[in-house]
Amino acid sequence: MENLINIINENISFIVIGLLLIILLLFIIVISLIRTTNKLEKKYRRLMRGVNSKSLEDLISSKLEEIDKAMEKSEKAINECKVIREEIKGCVNKVAIMRYKAFPDVGSDLSFSIAILDAYNDGVLITGIYSRHDSTTYAKPVDKGISRYELSEEETYVLNEAINKK
Repeated sequence: MENLINIINENISFIVIGLLLIILLLFIIVISLIRTTNKLEKKYRRLMRGVNSKSLEDLISSKLEEIDKAMEKSEKAINECKVIREEIKGCVNKVAIMRYKAFPDVGSDLSFSIAILDAYNDGVLITGIYSRHDSTTYAKPVDKGISRYELSEEETYVLNEAINKK
């Protein structure tokens, strides 16, 4: 033990200088940390001050309210689209037409059959027959893809073509 005390007494000046250097190094580190903390605090205060003296919390809160309103409007729009999609099914959205020569002695394909249907395959078949002396037009109702009237070959063709359209 005496030997250790003698070694410490002989080297006390070096030990004191070493401890002073460690204290100085720690003092520099503490000053550096204080400066960094002050810079961060200034940035934090500026950030929290926000825009037009509004705090960041108030700003975020108002933006979240706007997002909620936008989501409500979006939901309303989606629901309205669903309603419109159902209503459109009742509108004309399938049409097929065929021109043909009804009589061999008439020149061009002046006769026609047209099917006009909605998404439920309800609608009408219109046929125009052209001959040299007169022209006749017929309308036949279609319910769920079926007409209660007898259909010609051309009418059957355009009806099936219209039904198969997507």
